[in-house]
Amino acid sequence: MSDTHSRYATVEAALRLIEERKAECILHCGDIEDADTVWLFPGTTHFVFGNSDVERQSIRQAVYGIGASLHEPFGHVFLDDMSIAFVHGDDKRLFRQLEESDKHDYLFYGHTHVAAEHQTGRTRVINPGALHRASKHTFLILDTDTGATETVVVE
Repeated sequence: MSDTHSRYATVEAALRLIEERKAECILHCGDIEDADTVWLFPGTTHFVFGNSDVERQSIRQAVYGIGASLHEPFGHVFLDDMSIAFVHGDDKRLFRQLEESDKHDYLFYGHTHVAAEHQTGRTRVINPGALHRASKHTFLILDTDTGATETVVVE
């Protein structure tokens, strides 16, 4: 998910939908905005900062407080033998480096508030949409066994 921008009710609704789908891991692609938002997430969440995350120290403390992980300047995890990178997307140079490296099966990003997907080499590049300032509030579920994705609309 990405671009939650301190929208607590929307984040809570999204997290309920994630729990219903029994997701094992959450990747947050930045623009959290405040520590209070972080406290809503489970410890299985991985965060990166976005350009709107100016309260970095309090966000950092909250991430560690919930037992989650904060990755800087981008995230990288292995899930079911898949290399997954994630970044906010405002640093275009970093984004291009990750996209063109051909080292990742997936690259997730946010920043634009627009859901999108394309392929660069072996890498599926996916923006899950946003939970704020978007025509539809969306996030994405990836089935790491099959590679299938589900865009979930948050009402």
